[in-house]
Amino acid sequence: MDKQLFGYINWGLLACLFLLYLVGVGNLYSASATRLESGLAVSDFYQRQIIWGLCGMVCMLAAMIFDYRRLRNMAWPFFLITVVLLLLVPLAGKTVYGAKRWISLGFMSVQPSEMAKLSVLVLAARLLSRDSQPLGWKDFSGILCVGLVPCAFIVMQPDLGTTLMVLLILGGMILFHGIKGHVLKTCLLAVPCAGAFMWFVGMHDYQRQRILTFLDPGNDPRGTGYHIIQSRIAIGSGELWGKGFGEGTQSQLRFLPERHSDFAVAVFGEEWGFAGCVALVTLFCLFLLSIFSTAVQAKDRFGSMLVVGVFFYFFWQIFINIGMVIGIMPVVGIPLPFISYGGSATVVNFTLLGIVLNVSMRRFMFKG
Repeated sequence: MDKQLFGYINWGLLACLFLLYLVGVGNLYSASATRLESGLAVSDFYQRQIIWGLCGMVCMLAAMIFDYRRLRNMAWPFFLITVVLLLLVPLAGKTVYGAKRWISLGFMSVQPSEMAKLSVLVLAARLLSRDSQPLGWKDFSGILCVGLVPCAFIVMQPDLGTTLMVLLILGGMILFHGIKGHVLKTCLLAVPCAGAFMWFVGMHDYQRQRILTFLDPGNDPRGTGYHIIQSRIAIGSGELWGKGFGEGTQSQLRFLPERHSDFAVAVFGEEWGFAGCVALVTLFCLFLLSIFSTAVQAKDRFGSMLVVGVFFYFFWQIFINIGMVIGIMPVVGIPLPFISYGGSATVVNFTLLGIVLNVSMRRFMFKG
């Protein structure tokens, strides 16, 4: 790789990335601790996150060193491989918490649904970059099928959160590209019908209960509403400045469930308070702004659409997870990037940012 390209790296994005990752590892250390009569016991979640982060950094570097335009030719093969892996999940997958989403490789487990986000993003970028004209019915239907095919397998795992993420990423990319008015109006009219179909046919009972709990958490405070209620208590108890690092009682006394994954930011809010949460949200905003600026500066449509897809990938996860933790969104099992624990998700996060840095480094090389 030309050493001159390193001069064009988006250093602001890299700084935000590593700050978020370090905050996440520190938060996981605290979230992994449990107060016992004999002292403080710390699980190894944060250690595993460090290992996954190192793997992710290797993948990020690999995603930076080649010309990203080669991804055009890799889009279809990568998509087909992902679909095959999703087909293998019901046959060879392992069940965790009642859902079969992972394939065990012996020394590690992979989650094909995480790969689906990446493969759909790359293939959609290829298809949307072919023409700058707003999408009509033919092109819109073809691109929509790219998302619906893997979603059909993911929703059966069941994994409503990832299904929602794939569709939201695809929808954001389509809107950024442009869509004809009559197509958009028809889609908006179809949303209530799709929502009704999902409610009566596509959702399991526990998923419908999550929606009802979101509307009234106090209706089942010891059951489905427990997560949201404990999350609100944890964040509220942090007040303005928080209780201090490692001093969160809701998390370390194990009142807060899923404190290392979906509700990791509740641990952060309890320990660092409102001031810390504002600082974290500000850091995420700078992170997103840096990604979006790269999309605007890209000199070809494929690179621009790739980065737009990455922007929506992170935007929706951040928005939904934080909204879920404070009770303004239903609990759908979407983690907070770099803050929540997750092996496959961490590697995918770093890889996607490697693609963004790739586009940023090559923005002065060519036009078109």
